[in-house]
Amino acid sequence: MLLVVDVGNTNTVLGVYREDSLLHSWRIGTDKTRTDDECAMLVNDLLTYRGLAMADVTAVIVSCVVPPVLNALVRMCRSYFSAEPYVVSAGMKTGMAIAYDNPQEVGADRIVNAVAAYRKHQCSLIVVDFGTATTFDYICENGCYQGGAIAPGLGISADALHARASKLPRVALELPPQVVARNTVHSIQSGMMFGYAGLVDGIVNRMKQEVGGTPKVVATGGLAGPIAEVSTTIDEVDPLLTLDGLRLIYQLNQHHNEDG
Repeated sequence: MLLVVDVGNTNTVLGVYREDSLLHSWRIGTDKTRTDDECAMLVNDLLTYRGLAMADVTAVIVSCVVPPVLNALVRMCRSYFSAEPYVVSAGMKTGMAIAYDNPQEVGADRIVNAVAAYRKHQCSLIVVDFGTATTFDYICENGCYQGGAIAPGLGISADALHARASKLPRVALELPPQVVARNTVHSIQSGMMFGYAGLVDGIVNRMKQEVGGTPKVVATGGLAGPIAEVSTTIDEVDPLLTLDGLRLIYQLNQHHNEDG
């Protein structure tokens, strides 16, 4: 059984695969202070609740943009799984060329999403990932990662508004009944949600104009669903995109190692 772990600045998503089948997945808060033992106990509890055991895990692959968490996860794998985890990086075998000025600068999560989206759709793509930051990544029709854009995430924007405007409350990031809101909570939600959809559509349309053609737009991440409801450019929401990408990269490297 393969354990896949995608660590973001706000949330960590885990999944377990048997061959190509996702058995279960979980989303938890990212905590930079967790030790390797605490990580192990958390993974053990998640697996046990689903009738699985840590002994069932034979391999681990990790995508991480938070170095302290990565260090703890690597130590956990060595201690509790007696295995060296695969850690996604630009230098890892991904099956995808990266046309970035410095490929080492590309976040692991962006590579994973690009690999999964292109493998699934086999066409030019724009992948929008709604995380702590929102990333926009363009993959050309030949399957080469070309680059993209990074914007402050919706959560960061909401936190900044609450912190800098003392009379404005913190609100749930969900769609209000209408754009022309009649109370303060709905007014903030209107500005945040419809405004952010406008940001997404604006960047996607500019990317389309720049690269030409009609790339398919795939969204993933925690807030992809609500924004896709009011976006005019998102074609598909794929909540499991990153987990599938981790599985694909693991399988590619496993076969490469076996052939070598």
